[in-house]
Amino acid sequence: MSLRYVARMLPRRAGLTIGPGPRRACAARTLTTTAPQRAGPGLGWSVLVGAAALSGVTGYYVAKQQTPVAQLSPPDIPTYGDREALKKAIEQLREVLPAEHVTIDEEELTEHGHSHWSYHNVGLPNVVVYPETTEQVSAIVKIASQWRIPVIPYSGGTSLEGHYTAPKGGICVDFAAHMGKVVAFHPEDMDIVVQPGIGWEALNEYLKPHGLFYPLDPGPGACIGGMIGTSCSGTNAVRYGTMKEWVLNITAVLADGTVLKTKQRSRKSAAGYDLTKLFIGAEGTLGLVTEATLKLAVLPQETTVAVCDFPTIRDAASVVPDVVRAGVQVGAVELLDEVMMKAVNLANPDLGYSAKPTLFFKFSGSKAQIDYEINAVKKLVQKHKGGKFRFAKTDKEKEELWEGRKVALWSSALLKPGCAIWTTDVCVPVSNLPDLIYETKQDLESSSLPCPMVGHVGDGNFHVFILFDRDDPNEFAEAKRLNGRLVERAIRLEGSCTGEHGVGVGKKAYLLDELGENTVQMMRTIKKALDPLGIMNPGKVIPDA
Repeated sequence: MSLRYVARMLPRRAGLTIGPGPRRACAARTLTTTAPQRAGPGLGWSVLVGAAALSGVTGYYVAKQQTPVAQLSPPDIPTYGDREALKKAIEQLREVLPAEHVTIDEEELTEHGHSHWSYHNVGLPNVVVYPETTEQVSAIVKIASQWRIPVIPYSGGTSLEGHYTAPKGGICVDFAAHMGKVVAFHPEDMDIVVQPGIGWEALNEYLKPHGLFYPLDPGPGACIGGMIGTSCSGTNAVRYGTMKEWVLNITAVLADGTVLKTKQRSRKSAAGYDLTKLFIGAEGTLGLVTEATLKLAVLPQETTVAVCDFPTIRDAASVVPDVVRAGVQVGAVELLDEVMMKAVNLANPDLGYSAKPTLFFKFSGSKAQIDYEINAVKKLVQKHKGGKFRFAKTDKEKEELWEGRKVALWSSALLKPGCAIWTTDVCVPVSNLPDLIYETKQDLESSSLPCPMVGHVGDGNFHVFILFDRDDPNEFAEAKRLNGRLVERAIRLEGSCTGEHGVGVGKKAYLLDELGENTVQMMRTIKKALDPLGIMNPGKVIPDA
C-alpha cells in the first residue's frame, strides 16, 4: 500500500476554532494520486481510466439503462442531468462559492471517488466543492436538485465499503477542508456542537483539558460526518455503545436544499419521531449532515490493560459471553487469532507475545473498580484454559501490552508483502460468537490466502483481514468468496452483515437476507419520500430493485 494511503489514515491534527475560522485554500491540500487502481473483476484498468477521463465537464457519464426509464419510477432508476446540465450546475456553483472552492481537477476527482481501502470503487465525481457553512451546502444541493445532479458527501475518506464512490458521477461535497470546526461547547451539560469535518481524535485533543472525551474510536482519520453516516463504533463500543447513543441532534440539508434540525439539545425528548436516528447510518442518502450535537463522557480516573493467550480461538471466544453475563464493565475486549499474533511478532518481536489466540482487555474507572474487574476477568479466563494473565501496572507497561492491538492492521501486511487488504466486518449476538469464529476459522484454514482475525468481541463484532494480490483475478475471487461466506454465516447466526463499517456499495446486496423484503421496502419508501429525484448519494445502502 502506498505512503499516501497510510498517511490518510493518520490522525488529523488541524487546529480547532469556535465559530468561523480562517479560510483554508484548496490548493494547500497535498495531492499525490496519479491514476486509479484496478478495482477487480468487472472494473478493469481501461474502464477506470475511461471513467476518469469522462469525469470532467466535457464528458459527464450517464450509466446506460437496460430497462426503459418509463417503465420504472424514481428513485428505483432515476434519471440524471446530461452534460449540458452539469456545465450549467458548475457555473452556478462558482457563483455561490469562492472560485477556489470548486474544482474539476483530475487528481481531486480521483481522491474523492476512489479508495485503496475499498474494493467497491465504481465511479468518480465530476466536480468537488468545499463549502464553509450550512447555507452554502443548502445552495449546493438546490443547484443539484435543479439540474438532477447526484450529491455525494465526503469527510475523512476512510471508507471501506465504497460510501463516497460516485457510480453516477455528480457533485462531491468535501466537509473536511472548511467545515471541521467546533460551533459551540457546553461543558456544564457535557455536550458539544461540531461540524462534520472534525476528526474524532482532534475533537478529543480539544476536550482533554476539560476532563471530557468523545468515546467512539472507529480508527485513525475518521471524521464525525462519516461516523454519523455509517453509525460507527470501535474498540470502546462494549462499554460506551455506538454512534446512535452519542448524537443528541443533527442539522441536515435535505434533497431540495431545505435545512432541518432534528431536535433540541436536551438529553430526553418524546416529541414525535426520532429523526436524529433516521439520519445516523443513512450514509448521506437522505440528506447531508452539516452540524451535530454530541454527548460527552468524563475521562476515567485511571486506565489499564491486560493480555491473556489461549490454546484455541474457541477457548478465547468463549470467555466473552461469560464476561458480559458477569456484569464486568470492561472498556474493551479485543480478540487476535494466532495468525494475527504471528504478524504482530513479525512487526515487533520484542513485545514478547505468544503466537496464540489472544484476548486484549481494557479497564477504566477508579483504582478500586479496576482492581475488582481485573480479578473477576482473571478468574474467567482461567476457567477457559487461559495462559498467563498479564496486566499493566505502569503507563509504560500499558503502552507495551496494548501495542499488539494498536498495530494489528499494519502488522498483517507483513504476512504477504505488497498485498491488498480486504477488511471484513460482521456482528452477532455474543452467545453465538464462539460458533461464528470457530466456523469462520475452519473456512479460512482451507483457503490459500493468509487471513488474520481481529475483533471487538465484547459486543460480538469482529473483522478478518483477507490478504490478496489485487492484480490476480483468482485471488480477488477467493477474497470475495471468503467475505461472502462470512457475511452469510453471520446472518444465519442472527447477526448483521455490518457491525460498524456501514453498508455503502459493498454490503447492500445482503440487506434483503438480513432484514427481509418488507423492511427494505420501508427503507425504499422513506428514501423516495425524502429524495424523490434520487440524487442523494445514489447507489448506496438500499439494495437494487
